[in-house]
Amino acid sequence: MNYTITYYNERVKQQVMALPAGILADYIHLTDLMQNHGANLHMPHSRAMGGGLFELLPKGKEGIGRVFYCTQIGQAIVILHSLVQVS
Repeated sequence: MNYTITYYNERVKQQVMALPAGILADYIHLTDLMQNHGANLHMPHSRAMGGGLFELLPKGKEGIGRVFYCTQIGQAIVILHSLVQVS
């Protein structure tokens, strides 16, 4: 089963792609997993926030990223927002 990942808008895509290199590498790894296995990867990689909102937690030497997403009917995952939590 393949899922598709889209971005809410171009600004969100640029924001995610500007994550620090280590966090971005883990983000890409986690989104590859989501495309193949679905949106809910469970802790420590992902968690449900409630109301259909999920949080992806990519990690790198720079800290922890927080990427918020939801799913649409079918197999679409929509990336909504991202930020970096510096450790």
